[in-house]
Formats: sequence, C-alpha cells, structure tokens
Amino acid sequence: MSQLTICLIISALTIFSYAWGKLKMGTTAMLSMVAFVLTGCIDPGTAVANFANTNAVMMLSMFVVAAGFNRTQFVKNCAASVNKIAKGSLVMVMFGYVLITVVLCQFIQSSMVVFGIMAPMLIASCEELHVKPSKVMFPLMIVCIATISVLPLGSGATQFAELNGYLEANAYTTYTVALTDPMKARLPMLLLISAYAIFFASRFAPDDPVVETTEVKTRKDAKAALAPFQERAGYIIFILVTLALIFQKMLGLQTWVICLTGAIAMVVTGVLSEQEAVEAIPWWMGFLFIGSLTMGGALTATGAGEAVGTVLANVIESLGNRYLIGFVFFIVPFLLTQVMMNRSVITIFVPIAVLACKAMDANPIGVMILVQSACLSSFMTPMATPAVPMAMAAGGYDLKSVVKQSVLPAILLCIVSVGWIMTVFPFK
Repeated sequence: MSQLTICLIISALTIFSYAWGKLKMGTTAMLSMVAFVLTGCIDPGTAVANFANTNAVMMLSMFVVAAGFNRTQFVKNCAASVNKIAKGSLVMVMFGYVLITVVLCQFIQSSMVVFGIMAPMLIASCEELHVKPSKVMFPLMIVCIATISVLPLGSGATQFAELNGYLEANAYTTYTVALTDPMKARLPMLLLISAYAIFFASRFAPDDPVVETTEVKTRKDAKAALAPFQERAGYIIFILVTLALIFQKMLGLQTWVICLTGAIAMVVTGVLSEQEAVEAIPWWMGFLFIGSLTMGGALTATGAGEAVGTVLANVIESLGNRYLIGFVFFIVPFLLTQVMMNRSVITIFVPIAVLACKAMDANPIGVMILVQSACLSSFMTPMATPAVPMAMAAGGYDLKSVVKQSVLPAILLCIVSVGWIMTVFPFK
C-alpha cells in the first residue's frame, strides 16, 4: 500500500472521528498526528515543529489578549453604546460589527487576527441583548475569512502582483492581472457574505453552545472590577496590539510577536493573573490546529494535492462550457482546502490553472482568481484555516454544527463566484 493511500485513509478516519464526536477533537488531532508520523507520511521533525508554528502561537496569544480586554469595563461600555445605537436589534448590531470587520480585513491579512479583535466586543454586545455567542460567532467568522484582501487597500493591493508572479513563473505573460481585477472578481462575494452574516446566518446557528465556550469558561466566577491602572492598561494594550497588527509591515514586526507581546503585557500589568491567562487558552483548540497542520503537511508531502491537480487538469480539457470549467476550478480547491491549509492549496492549484489555460491558449485570470477565492473561502472544517477553531471555541461549536451552518453559504459562494467571475473574465 502506497504512502499516498495510507495518508488518505488516516485523513478519512480523522475526519470521521471529528464528526463522530466520541473522542475530544484535540485527542483525535494528536492521535492522527502520531499515525502520520508512525506510517512515514510526514517527517517526525516536521510534525514536532508544528508545535512552534507561528500561527499557533499567534492564535493562542490572541485568546489571552482578548481575555484581558474582556476584563475591562471598556468592552461592556462599548457594547452598551453599540446596542443603544442599534436599539436592541441583533440585525443592526451585526451590521455594525460586519462593517468594521470588512474594513479590518482589508488591512490585516489574517482572518484569525481579525476574528480575535472583533469577537470579544461582539460577544459583549450580545450579552447585553441576552443572545448566546453561538448565534453570532459563525457569522463573524465567515466574514473574517471570505472578505480578506478583497479591496485594493493594504494587503489587497498586493494580490494582483502575486497572481502576475504565477504567470511569469509559468512563462505565460500574454495576459496580465490588473490592480483592480481581484476586487472586480471578488466584490460580489464580499457583499453576499456580508448580507448573509447580517440577515440570515444567525437563523441557522444553534440557540445554545453545543460545547463549553471559552467565554463560559472564563466567566464562571464573577470577578471584581479592575483597579484604575489595570483597567486603563487592559484597553490600551488591546488597542496598541490592534494598531500594531494593522501597521505590521510598516513596523517590521511579525504578527505572532505582536500578539505574544500583548498577551505577556496583560499578565505583567496585572490585567490578568498567570492562572487567568492559562485558563483563557483553549488548549484543545491548539492541539486541533497543530493536528490540522500535520494532516495538511502529510497530504502535501505524499503528493495528494498534486495527484488531485493532475486529475483536474485532465478533466477540464474535456469540458467545453466555461461555467463548468469554472465550477471545477472552484469546487476542487474549495473541498481540498477543508483538509489542507489554504496557502498550500493555492500554491498547488494556481500553477495548474495557469498551465491548463496556457495549453488551451485561454485567459487564465478568471480561473486563477476562482482558485484563490475558493481557497480563501474555506470555513467548513477546523482544518481549513485557524479562524475556524477560534470560532468553535468562542461559539461553542462542534464539527457537526459548523458543517451544518456552512452548507448554505458554501453553495451560494460557489454559484455567485463561478457565475460572476466566468462572465466578467471569460475563459475564451
């Protein structure tokens, strides 16, 4: 039996265990990690290195920063002000937070970081309305994921250059991606997901958390108000962390350094005790993320992505309809990104799209952006992107509840993405 086959079997069993729910998700993740190592699907050193992954450090640090921010009265006062403006309407509350989230997503190229910034304030606003976090964390999460870098502002201004880099690398410079092309292609998806999150998503969300949330865990015991110094320190640290993340490139700092520094500052200034900081971290979610990195690494190392890509390239040659071709280029990367990190899938499939178009003397811009859009819209499983396990921890979701909420927006995204992009950027 080849390692590719073994890898696919272990991946399938891992996903089954997540859905089955008899084992804790963190336990399943670690068991699958050991299985990948013992069967030689991934190098032991590579697997161990995932424990020091910068995204993992950033993600867990943001929970501590958010917990410190939650200890301040600033969050409650901000939430009360938002609710006053919204006049108690959950739709209006979501409108305000979705708008701010979309703006942040244009300057911070990390859905996980944006979620970490927005989640504490949205949870506090919903507490004022007596709405459980399970109703709002999934809508917030899909906006954080699907609207990243859509507009040519901040990180979005580099998208066209990256795509042109793929064209140059594959010696197909007949076509050039313009600065505004990614925005032109993805703007309808931004509007669609924003509208869905504001008006519809909460209707399909569970009324109560399915599993214990990090909010419930950190607020089990009523805590006394912070002293004036710690109160000011709490929101100053949070605001400085947010600003540093927005201007991260100008500062020349890595995002994990900013988040970890903020987490440590929360403890040093006394906003959180060491015990409160440790309790704020959902360790099961950290193990889940590390296990997901291992699965994605194993699938990449054994050639699963390339194998699927080769089949895809052969299939599209037999398709004459541009919308069918666009559908294949969207749905295959979209599904594969649910079990592999999106950056890995982009790296595999964008070159395949370019080479396939080159062979048919076709315009590659639409299919390149379709692949990119599919990979940046991965929200159906915790293996897809770090923002998903963060939302699961904050909203109290298990895998079944995430998948259930994901089906409708995923279908809508596919229809709108393929229909719009293949019309605006025709294949032939």
